[in-house]
Order: sequence, then C-alpha cells, then structure tokens
Amino acid sequence: MELEDYLNHVNDKKRITAGSPEHLFMHEMLNEALRITHKINAEHHTPKEIQQLFGELTNQEPNPTLGLIPPFNTDFGKNIHIGENVFINSGCKMQDQGGIYIGDDVLIGHNACLLTLNHDQNPDKRADMHPEPIYIEDKVWLGSNVTVLPGVRIKSGAIVAAGAVVTKDVDENTIVAGIPAKFIKKVGDD
Repeated sequence: MELEDYLNHVNDKKRITAGSPEHLFMHEMLNEALRITHKINAEHHTPKEIQQLFGELTNQEPNPTLGLIPPFNTDFGKNIHIGENVFINSGCKMQDQGGIYIGDDVLIGHNACLLTLNHDQNPDKRADMHPEPIYIEDKVWLGSNVTVLPGVRIKSGAIVAAGAVVTKDVDENTIVAGIPAKFIKKVGDD
C-alpha cells in the first residue's frame, strides 16, 4: 500500500479493519514515526533541526514558524497539517491517522492529547478503527493536559481550559472547561 492510498482511505473516514492492508500499513508507518520521534526526543536540537525533523515526520516541507518543545509523540505523523506560528509545548501526543488540521497562531499546552481514532463498539469487531479528523482553527489556545477526541472542531479564538476533555465542537471565541468540556463564557467577558 502507498501512503496516498492510505490517506485517501482514512480521509474518506473509512473503517480500518483489523488485519486489512490499511491496518498493516498503519503499523508500518508506526515504526517510521517512532524512529523520527525518537530522534526528536532523544537529544537536544536547535529549533531549526526540530522543524526539519517534524517536516520529515509529516512528509511536508519544514515549517520555519513552528515552535515545538520535546518530547513529542505520534503513532503515524503523515496526517498532521500545521499552519503558521504554532507552538506545541512538551509532552504533546497526536494520534493523527484520521487527520489533525491546526490553523495559524495556535498554542498547545503541556501534555495535550489529540486523538483521531475510535475502536468499533461491537465487541466482535473491537480491533477495527474509525478515523475522524480534528480541526483546530486559528488563534486557539489548548491548555495543559487537554484531550481532544475524534471528530471535534475547535473554532477560531476559542480557549480550552487545562484538563478539559473535548467531546464536541467548540464555538469561536468561547472558553470551555471540564470533563466533558462545557461552555464557561465568551472570550473577553469578565
């Protein structure tokens, strides 16, 4: 299987059946992601070196405006799409098979976890996976220890408070908090 075929499959939100060519390819890509993230995490790098390694991980041109503080982990890497002036703090984990789309001027706090796969609910098919993308629009701030679940869109200017678990879309310029994350107030309301 080729990367383009796999990306077409998951970007169409098609099931990844256990033992299928897509599933086997996903595991093949896991080894490549582990190799590159180990390089990122195992020793000190300049910001430019981190940008180069992240470009290799995502199969894209290095982004000279990306700020990333290791450690960083992903189990795929090839379906991460990052805009300009994005800062990712240490401990971030991205499960990106379903696609992670991050806009411009986004801040991602320590230990954020972005997840794009769900296992099948049927116990007999539990090893099957369902990809759903995450969209984080411009000027979003994710606090420390935030978890974003598959299929969520966090709209421009929103703030997700530390420790929140985001299970549904977040409106623009709002602040959400809690488990599950709920509306607290509009940005700028005091």
